[in-house]
Amino acid sequence: MKSLVQSLLILMIFVGISCNNQQSGKPAETVAVTGDGPVEVIYFHGTSRCVTCKTVEAEAKSNIETLYAEHVSAGKISFASVNIDEPEGKAVAGRVGVDGQCLMIVKGDHKENIINDGFLYAVKQPEKFREIMKEKIDKLL
Repeated sequence: MKSLVQSLLILMIFVGISCNNQQSGKPAETVAVTGDGPVEVIYFHGTSRCVTCKTVEAEAKSNIETLYAEHVSAGKISFASVNIDEPEGKAVAGRVGVDGQCLMIVKGDHKENIINDGFLYAVKQPEKFREIMKEKIDKLL
């Protein structure tokens, strides 16, 4: 049983790394924030999704709705789930500069992919995932 858990953890890390590398050659590092625009949290996904992928989306959306309800209603932060297999999703992905599954936090020129944190924590440690999201988003508000 222990080796099964270890194997699943390794698989999740591998999937997270490979998903992170699917961004149009752009690094995932944090860049300077410019402008006073809203913070966008965008979950890019394909049509076929596993349980973990769906959980990452659900937890990310819940975190935005519960932690930032006032900011959402004021238009200062938003959450969107975008299917990159559909034409509309490809257009949004092109605007953000991604071409694979990722969970992006975007404000102006700032783009940060936190999908690896989602894969690691959304299922078993959602509170840790919430803390990571809050830390990253609070810096942008």
